Amino acid sequence: MPYIKVISPDQATGRLDKMYQLVSGPGGQVDNVLQIHSLRPHTLHGHMALYKAVLHHPRNRLPIWFLECIGVLVSLLNDCAYCADHHSAGLKRQLKGDEDRFQSYRSQLEEDLPGNPFTALEQAALGYAKKLTLTPGAIDQSDVGKLRSAGLKDGQILEINQVTAYFAYANRTVTGLGVDTAGEMLGLSPDESEDWHHT
Repeated sequence: MPYIKVISPDQATGRLDKMYQLVSGPGGQVDNVLQIHSLRPHTLHGHMALYKAVLHHPRNRLPIWFLECIGVLVSLLNDCAYCADHHSAGLKRQLKGDEDRFQSYRSQLEEDLPGNPFTALEQAALGYAKKLTLTPGAIDQSDVGKLRSAGLKDGQILEINQVTAYFAYANRTVTGLGVDTAGEMLGLSPDESEDWHHT
């Protein structure tokens, strides 16, 4: 049960109704993490813009399944079950329902230092995401240097940084306002064909 008032899609009018239509997923679902913005639709717009840019932009170079892994890791570290559950389901969807592959990745995200089947490059990225989440003030140039040494290009490092930072925001939106998964199907994402960002 959310801690603040929420205007549901069937009660929405005006700009909020339009925004809900644009951010709805399959079957018309508007995730609770988006409905929590209903009293300030402009923050829903901002949230969705950031989400799409960091996780689902066609010019990103890292695969979506790995960006989802970063999101699950950060959410676990921040004790945000809502985001961990949603993005675990999203990870499974990106892996085309390959249960064995999903379980091997998902179980490693629970470990202190995720290992195989993540590659050395992916492990370096996850280590950076963990440090940035738990001790952001301790990050320095040497941490980025380790990512370069692992084979990551600067644009990919930016992607890792932005996914990690986005989930810090999303996790605190969820946990700080009492968002839960009541009534939701997990792992769905808004229709990527919608030109919603021009509203």
